[in-house]
Amino acid sequence: MKFYVIGDVTVDHLYHLDRLPAPGKEVTPKRSTMQPGGSGGTISVTLARLGHTVTLAARVGDDPFAEFALAEIKASGVSLSAIQKDPEHLTSTITVMQTSGGQRAMISDGAANRQLDPAKLKKKDVESADALIISAYSLTEGPQREYAQKAIEIARGAKKPVPVFIDLGTGAVEKVGTGLVAEVRGADYLTLNQHELLALTGTRSLSAGLARLAEAGVERVAVKVGKMGSVVWTPEDTELVDAVLPEGTVVDTTGAGDTFTAAFAHAVLSGLPLTQAARVANAAGALAATAVGAQSKPILVGDLERVAQSK
Repeated sequence: MKFYVIGDVTVDHLYHLDRLPAPGKEVTPKRSTMQPGGSGGTISVTLARLGHTVTLAARVGDDPFAEFALAEIKASGVSLSAIQKDPEHLTSTITVMQTSGGQRAMISDGAANRQLDPAKLKKKDVESADALIISAYSLTEGPQREYAQKAIEIARGAKKPVPVFIDLGTGAVEKVGTGLVAEVRGADYLTLNQHELLALTGTRSLSAGLARLAEAGVERVAVKVGKMGSVVWTPEDTELVDAVLPEGTVVDTTGAGDTFTAAFAHAVLSGLPLTQAARVANAAGALAATAVGAQSKPILVGDLERVAQSK
C-alpha cells in the first residue's frame, strides 16, 4: 500500500523522573535521552516497517538537529521527496518529562514544521496514494494548515477518492479547542484519546463526545482509552476492544498513540473490520511502549499478528 503522511518531525528530549518539578524547583532524572520523534515521523516509520510505501510531508530547519530528526525516517525507507528545508526556522524540538506513575508534561515548538509550504504539494502524490494520514497538529496554524487542508481537498476530489485518516494530539486540541471539529469532519477515520475527544467536543462523557462527532459528520472513530484498550464507534455500533498486554515492561509511552494510528490504518487498508483493526492497533501501541523513544521499537507484521492474537 502507498501512504502519504502529513505531520511533524522532531527531536525529542526525554526525561524520566520520580516526580515532575514544582515551579522554581530542580529535579534529577532517573534517565534522559534524545530521540527522533514527531507524529508524522513516527506514523511514517511504523508504516514503512510494516512493509508499506510511505511519503512523508514535513519541514526541518537548516541545522544539525535536522539530520537527527530524520535518522529513523531515512533508515526505514520512507521517501524524503516531500521533506522541505527551512532556511530561517529551526527543526522542531519537544521536551517530555514523564514519571513512572504516568504523569507527563511536555514543552513543544512547532518551529519549521508549521512553515510547510503548500505551494510545493504535488497533487499526483496525494491522488496516487491508497490513503492520506494527517496529524491534527498540521491543522492548527501556519502554512502547514493550508498544506493539510489542500491535501484533504485533493484526496476528496480524486477520481478514485483517497481515504483520509486524521489523528488528533493533545497539543492540537488545546491550541484550537472545539474549532478543530470543523477540520476533522473531513476524515474518513478519526483516531484520538478520551481526553482529546472531550476537549474537542466540549462534552463530559464518551457517549456525548461521540454524538457530537456524529452531528459533525464523522462516521468512523477509534478512541484510545489507555489500559482499557480502545473504543471503536460508527453510527451503527460502539464496541470496546480490550487492551493487549505488551511483551515486556512498559518504559515509555512517547509515540505509542502515533504507532496505534499507523497500525490502525495498516489494518483497515489490509481489509480487517474496524474492531480487529483496533485490536492490531492496541497491540502496536503496547509494543511501542516497551522501548524508550517514539521510534525505537521496530514493529513488524509478524509482531503485530502474534501480540494481537494473545490474550
